[in-house]
Amino acid sequence: MSMSNASQLDRRAAVAALLRDRKDTLVVSGLGSPTYDLHSVGDHDGNFYLWGAMGGAALIGLGLAQARPGRRVLALTGDGEQLMGLGGIATIGVARPKNLDIVVIDNQHFGETGMQASHTGRGVDLTAIAAACGFAVTGTVRTIEEVKRLATEIAGPADGPRLFVIKVLAENPPRSLPSRDAVFIKNRFRAHLGFAAT
Repeated sequence: MSMSNASQLDRRAAVAALLRDRKDTLVVSGLGSPTYDLHSVGDHDGNFYLWGAMGGAALIGLGLAQARPGRRVLALTGDGEQLMGLGGIATIGVARPKNLDIVVIDNQHFGETGMQASHTGRGVDLTAIAAACGFAVTGTVRTIEEVKRLATEIAGPADGPRLFVIKVLAENPPRSLPSRDAVFIKNRFRAHLGFAAT
């Protein structure tokens, strides 16, 4: 995967390419921009949007992967959220689910609080942290062609959890807002998994 420092990649194009053939993958999206990005690709009963759970996407992905070992689970998060949840990377590395992928949409800024520079723009490497925690595969992508290859890779089997960083432009595209009704989102997701909505 590319090691260049610059990225000209549009986040919405990247997420669309990543999920173009998602099949039955369950997707958990983090607070803010990752949720807007996921929703912009199209609402789906297999999307679990987090509202007000900053730092929780990867760990909710872990719980879901453990509860549904026969399904691929993708936690779509941002650099700010994943930096907040660094301890979760260690927990996931120890748990070693073979059906969990974490994809960090990294604009190197805290988009939800005013676009201040984040730690990933100052040298913090989330892939190195994940590798040190025992993730089976890590990588960084910066072009749409690399995102397309990543989409193919995460559709296949894994020997443990994987974490990928997609470097994108530091922009705030218009919000694509899914429902903010947490009970509706929970019940729809449960029904998608074949459980009674309660």
